[in-house]
Amino acid sequence: MAEEVFMSRILESVLAGIKGADTGAEERARRQWDSLAKPLGSLGMMEDMIVRMAGSSGTEQISTDHRCLVVFCADNGVVKRGVSQSDHQVTAAVARALGEGTSTANVLARQAGCRVLAVDIGMKEHPLFEGVEDRCVRRGTGDITCETAMTREETIEAVEIGIRLAGELKQKGCRLLLTGEMGIGNTTTAAAVSCVLLGREPALLAGRGAGLDTEGLKRKILAIEKALAFHHPDSSDPVGILSRVGGTDIAGLTGLCLGGAFYRIPVLLDGVITLAAAALACSLCPAARDHLFPSHLSAEPASAMLLEKMGLEAPIHAKIRLGEGAGALMALPVLDAAIALYSSGHTFGKLGIEAYRKLD
Repeated sequence: MAEEVFMSRILESVLAGIKGADTGAEERARRQWDSLAKPLGSLGMMEDMIVRMAGSSGTEQISTDHRCLVVFCADNGVVKRGVSQSDHQVTAAVARALGEGTSTANVLARQAGCRVLAVDIGMKEHPLFEGVEDRCVRRGTGDITCETAMTREETIEAVEIGIRLAGELKQKGCRLLLTGEMGIGNTTTAAAVSCVLLGREPALLAGRGAGLDTEGLKRKILAIEKALAFHHPDSSDPVGILSRVGGTDIAGLTGLCLGGAFYRIPVLLDGVITLAAAALACSLCPAARDHLFPSHLSAEPASAMLLEKMGLEAPIHAKIRLGEGAGALMALPVLDAAIALYSSGHTFGKLGIEAYRKLD
């Protein structure tokens, strides 16, 4: 079978099994919002998010008490092209901190009451850090400027790892998935993926990542240009895009998005890397979109265009660009406040006043 059409039966089954939003649950959630003693629609996008979560989970009884941030850790061969300030040693150091509970994401997660699951899906070095789950597909990807990031089989394996993790977490009672990643060089691979999906030039989509100077940004743009010229990825083949210019972390995140959709668990997205993965998931299965929830608009240039492509909008615009799921974690308290009001029962009827009416 030709490489371009190869797809595993497991992945095919999941894609076929993903259903869109439960419109009945959405309608009931909207009525619940409208019964509350406040101006109609006055919480804006947060009301819309809760309604969409009802459609995703299939019930207007919204609860995110059991939530988990999944952080995929991986290394990218393109770092040898000078596209980042640091190398794979930083990936390992942050992964260790995630496992120990001392990373930036862990601090934010404790504040938000969220579990953190760190997953090695493709780190170059893995000395079996305590607290880091070993799901490694390969020890770092190839240099995308002159070789594929990974084989198609490895790509599908990484996607399926994300799907399986969603299922495992569902069995443990998880009601909300958060996306995170840690991998030096992954803003380069995410930009390359975004260029293919959006049909835009690297100079428009490549950002400074963790803090590149102007010369470093030029190297990054050049590396993406070389990768796209070398591979000529097909925009209609999401698995092929991942295989050629992506990374195991983005593939795992793509699978987590698909798994959330399949198991009807809302997925709260982080920054540009997870948005690229979400866009790939939507390319594989458009119905997955109904289960994906942006948390913030990243400072990276591709973020706004990826959201527009998916027809989604982020409620927080704070120029966050930390990674590790930080933006999604910082959105959780806002989401929790909206859910608390939604579930409060503070209705017009209880106050003994006439409800607001929808006006033209």
